[in-house]
Amino acid sequence: MKPVRILVVGVGHMGSLHVKKVAAESREDPRVQLAGVVDIDPERARAAGEAHGVAWADDFRSLLDRADAAIVAVPTSAHHEVVSQVLTAGVDVLVEKPIAVTVGQAEALVRQATQEQRVLQIGHLERFNAALQSLRKVVQRPRFAEIHRMGPFSDRSVDVDVVRDLMIHDLDILQQLLGEEPERVDAIGVPVITKNVDIANARLTFPGGCVANLTASRVSPTPMRKLRLFQRDGYFSIDFLAQSGVVFRRVLDTEGGLPDVQMEALDVQRGDALLSQLRSFVDAVRSRRVSPLAGVEALGALRTAMRVMSAMPPIDEAE
Repeated sequence: MKPVRILVVGVGHMGSLHVKKVAAESREDPRVQLAGVVDIDPERARAAGEAHGVAWADDFRSLLDRADAAIVAVPTSAHHEVVSQVLTAGVDVLVEKPIAVTVGQAEALVRQATQEQRVLQIGHLERFNAALQSLRKVVQRPRFAEIHRMGPFSDRSVDVDVVRDLMIHDLDILQQLLGEEPERVDAIGVPVITKNVDIANARLTFPGGCVANLTASRVSPTPMRKLRLFQRDGYFSIDFLAQSGVVFRRVLDTEGGLPDVQMEALDVQRGDALLSQLRSFVDAVRSRRVSPLAGVEALGALRTAMRVMSAMPPIDEAE
């Protein structure tokens, strides 16, 4: 059985993690092979290539004939151009989130992948978080959600706002859990360090009645990635960073008194989300089945992210 030859395009922070994961997996599984690495910085490309003993280049097009699949981890502003050319070359793609800068670009990529029968998977990594996997088993018709995704400033992904950089993870999770996009969006956002919005809050109302309050910040001193869901029979809280969760459930008093509340930890089998994502991608490439992170779902998350940005009142630049 031939291995899936994977080319990693972009070996910055996230791309270098992908390179290490693919290289490690290739040592464990002969069905996976690191085909090469690419970066517009030739020195960075050379260092990554030599470290893993694979071909390297500063132009991804020069190595596409060596690959069956590509992981694209370039800046978001280049997603559409790079992914489109990779798909045209007949190569399957896993691209970091968000799928593209605009809804129009995302629609074009989804359409192209469908027409050319290529796998197009999006790196919404939290879907593979073990805590979220456990939460899926117990959530039923949540009525309210509170989500915080915050952390210190870094120089990564500053070509887009914090909604498309961070909040989009939680928009994707909510829409996947609820099976629908919001019917109403209210939002506020402020640029603090970059020219784009760096901290944002959104209140979403879904057709089924759930209301969600989301806060995303890339200018906060302490990392936090927490999701809380409330439904009729319980309250669920998960910590994405710790891969842990707790459930508070109502326990009825058999003697007719007031219900009691019982707390229990979610049964979370901690795992490697990046490795799980890689294996999901490889399985999709080998089986030719539609990926669980198909482009159409990522398109929905981006569509809502853009609605969040559009809902924000303008900021007076003179202030």
